[in-house]
Amino acid sequence: MISAELRSEVEAWIADDPDLVTAALLQSYLDKNDGASLAPLFNGFLQFGTAGLRGPIGAGPSCMNRAVVGRTAAGLARYMSKRGMKKVVIGRDARYGSEDYTFESAEILSGAGMDVYILPRPLPTPVLAFATAELNCDLGIMVTASHNPPQDNGYKVYIGPDADGIKYASSQIINPTDGFIADEIAAITSLKSLPRGSKWTVLGEDVITEYINRTIKIAPRPGDIKIVYTAMHGVGTETVQRVFNHAGFATLILVDEQCTPDPDFPTVAFPNPEEPGAIDLALAKARDFGADLVIANDPDADRCAAAVNDPHVGWRMLRGDELGVIFGEWIARTRPSGIFGNSIVSSSALKKIAAHYSVDFQEVLTGFKWLAKIEDLAFGYEEAIGYAVDSKTVNDKDGISAALFLAQIATDLKRDGLTLLDLLDEVWSRHGFHGTEQISIRVADMGAITQLLSTLRKSPPAQIAGIDVEKIDDLNNPSDGLPPTDGLRIWLAGGIRIIIRPSGTEAKMKCYIEVTTKNGEEATDLLNKLRDPLKKFLTQ
Repeated sequence: MISAELRSEVEAWIADDPDLVTAALLQSYLDKNDGASLAPLFNGFLQFGTAGLRGPIGAGPSCMNRAVVGRTAAGLARYMSKRGMKKVVIGRDARYGSEDYTFESAEILSGAGMDVYILPRPLPTPVLAFATAELNCDLGIMVTASHNPPQDNGYKVYIGPDADGIKYASSQIINPTDGFIADEIAAITSLKSLPRGSKWTVLGEDVITEYINRTIKIAPRPGDIKIVYTAMHGVGTETVQRVFNHAGFATLILVDEQCTPDPDFPTVAFPNPEEPGAIDLALAKARDFGADLVIANDPDADRCAAAVNDPHVGWRMLRGDELGVIFGEWIARTRPSGIFGNSIVSSSALKKIAAHYSVDFQEVLTGFKWLAKIEDLAFGYEEAIGYAVDSKTVNDKDGISAALFLAQIATDLKRDGLTLLDLLDEVWSRHGFHGTEQISIRVADMGAITQLLSTLRKSPPAQIAGIDVEKIDDLNNPSDGLPPTDGLRIWLAGGIRIIIRPSGTEAKMKCYIEVTTKNGEEATDLLNKLRDPLKKFLTQ
């Protein structure tokens, strides 16, 4: 059954929906008196947070669709107008709906009097972030759901100049800007009544070529190492190939099944290089070709993963923290200026590397939007395979420049008869082996995570996996100068650090473990001891 209140809300939404397909779907639910199908679609307006919008494609205010995107664009136009902003650039990936949402936004923003620029085709998120700065835009919009499942899409927002007392420098929005924009979106009562424009500029190749020309400067010593590359069915292949070719590296060995954009992501359960099995095709290709390195981007190519042929276990993925340590150590050796930074859930090893080389270091909250606010950022990373190795070009994580820089490091090491794993061993011998692991638990209801954190705050455990709990930091009430965020940092005897927090982009609970030991074997034993008890602890 459908309540009178819900029926009225649905009818009003249908009347204002610019998309005949989603409007017809909602009308069919009304005609069938199907309240069960309508309820989740009208469970509040899709939340606009610091990552913008992200959610399943569907009808109604709780999903990604033209009506939601149009209202969001209208809210952004109001935000811009109140601050004297005028110029906006829009990019998109190749997911379902991305092109529709791009031009829905363009019509609304143009109708509001904004100068609108659109990237010429589906392109990586780092190109949009670069274009926001290069074109001196006030706002950048990227239509993407990054590494989310195929049924999702999303909407990232970048601010070009200073705004709301924050030096954005073409980075993603943070508080309070997200709240101001959400308020403006909420003030939109009718989409059909808003003027729509048709004046925008579809950009040519110049901005993409300039991104490539800037990026290749970080790899001045090309080599002929064999690299297998996968774009994970995303938009990275063309740009990555051009970057590697212009830099003078050997032609990449592509994973053919995954090199062309495909919104169905047919070869992977989740289009995320971190997910088990996601790069199996790339590893098989590496074995066939006797490759030196495997590199994977996520579908919008703002993140970078890598795999190496470990003499002890064969081909394996490098953990996000391992790759962060490799980048950090190399940058500290070769250009030790500026500031290093990582997120609180990343390994503590980078802080120790920075101290060893007398480089300034800052720790920030989870999310690259915080790292991008560090002025003079020489290197920043988060363990979820996000890296800024060239923040002057892209003030955000960039999986393309990270891929090229990793190729440069591997090339330089090979010339000296060394590998990426040898470089890691040097760091571990100096600072101790840092073993890290992430446990992700998908949930149907995010309220379960809230409940768990509330229970832990009220009744903290004395032990976990038989190891004494020495201290618990409530990240909602931080004592280290960071902004508050939902989560707990638990310290166990022996310097073991555990952080529990909800995912900011998916229905997941995330647990991050770090142990510091003499060697990898000890770390593996300790992580094995912690893993199952922690999973049980988190799902009780």
